[in-house]
Amino acid sequence: MILVNTDYISGKELEMLGLVKGSTIQSKHVGKDITAGLKGLVGGELTGYTEMMNEARALATKRMVEEAMGLGADAIVNVRYASSAIIQGAAEVIAYGTAVKIKA
Repeated sequence: MILVNTDYISGKELEMLGLVKGSTIQSKHVGKDITAGLKGLVGGELTGYTEMMNEARALATKRMVEEAMGLGADAIVNVRYASSAIIQGAAEVIAYGTAVKIKA
């Protein structure tokens, strides 16, 4: 599956199949949340949250790709990501784009 953040793939003619998306809501366990709170006092990267967001993006992408494969897509163009805080320590990540079939 080809994923690009442009609305085209160089040298390819595309047939648009439709919007596809994948999302997840992730949180860290209380121990990691307390550690992050303490880290906030002294500064620095909150690695637990960085890992959480990386995992969330990967899962949202996987779900988007699965939806595109269900449509018979060869690629997804115009891929975008968005995130938002749901509650303290939890975030939603959504991946979306346009599923396309590459014309022969």
